[in-house]
Amino acid sequence: MLEITYLRSQAAEAISGLKKRGLDANQRIKDILKLDELRRENQNELDQTLAESNRISKEIGQLFKEGKREEADAAKAQTAALKNKIKDLQQEQEQLKHSLEQDLLALPNVPLDTVPAGNSEADNEIVQKVGEQMTLGHGAKPHWELAEDLKLIRFDLGVKITGAGFPVYQGKGARLQRALINFFLEENIKAGFEEYQPPLMVNETSGYGTGQLPDKEGQMYHMPEDNLYAIPTAEVPITNIFRDEILNSEDLPIKATAYSACFRREAGSYGKDVRGLNRLHQFDKVEIVALTKPEDSMAMLDAMVEHVAALLQKLELPYRILKLCGGDLGFTSSITYDFEVWSAAQERWLEVSSVSNFQTFQTNRMKIRYRGEDKKTHLLHSLNGSALALPRIVAALLENHQEEDGIRIPEALQGFTGFEKI
Repeated sequence: MLEITYLRSQAAEAISGLKKRGLDANQRIKDILKLDELRRENQNELDQTLAESNRISKEIGQLFKEGKREEADAAKAQTAALKNKIKDLQQEQEQLKHSLEQDLLALPNVPLDTVPAGNSEADNEIVQKVGEQMTLGHGAKPHWELAEDLKLIRFDLGVKITGAGFPVYQGKGARLQRALINFFLEENIKAGFEEYQPPLMVNETSGYGTGQLPDKEGQMYHMPEDNLYAIPTAEVPITNIFRDEILNSEDLPIKATAYSACFRREAGSYGKDVRGLNRLHQFDKVEIVALTKPEDSMAMLDAMVEHVAALLQKLELPYRILKLCGGDLGFTSSITYDFEVWSAAQERWLEVSSVSNFQTFQTNRMKIRYRGEDKKTHLLHSLNGSALALPRIVAALLENHQEEDGIRIPEALQGFTGFEKI
């Protein structure tokens, strides 16, 4: 959620920045600022009325002591009228606060100046390409055929048990999944991220905190009886660990990592892009999250991007890094770098990680703060990234490393799999 102080002082900058998303926010921000003005006027009147009521209340006792009963009774009547006014002003204040908060919640984050303008993924900026973009020879297969032939993944069993988008891993396929999870976690821990094991369901407050709610696209699985949501990423519970906390400056930055199953409805997904592991309703992912002082967040973003790149290099996968344009940015992000691996059999790029800096957008919702040297509290910046999402990594490993006698396992992963080839 954007800070109201930012919109008060830099409305023109916010309006200009949001145009990168293809959003004309001029009237919306004017309406928000008008609501904020009304709220502040109401609060000022409320404060004055409270002060007046308190002043008169103190006088009443003195008037009684002095035997001025009529004046005291008149003052009591006056305080009764003031109390009714206070009640009305308090109700109006709550209504104004609620309306202001709802309008702010509906406004996306403002892209940074370095984010390219654009309307869709076609306008994303390719920052770097690493590795050879392979083309496979005759007889090469896509990952869904390799997985079925080698009895690694059973898509039909997933349909039988649950439905499409819920595959069953078996044998070396299951071991490969477990190996990748352990590999990613160990690499993240080496890089200074502390491991957590979070819940797979969160409450409504947590969903609002990281910006998954309100869920306009219907991507979250909701359990109405308990009003809980299945997590779409470990970012949600991990970041909410620090909700409503004031952290010590010397404990920063906070760096956390977690493995979790992730659940996404992927409403409206269909066609060839959802075949095999390309798009699932349940999948495994290892996440990294960071909380930093504002002046340190861009350096942390660079470090997280470098870390994800190192993971892909160790897996010997061709990849590219994209800086997302304004029109392709997530709702909560101020800047995002996407990582895509090359699918040799499908001859296209598959997204495997997004590394984002949210600045104060999430921490303002969650009131995650730190106490500065000035003894005042300040909002932290939050960042997160996939390190990494497993399904498309598995797809790329199977396709890019397929040889005549099986699938070659990258050397960095062999200690975790216990085998060199499938």
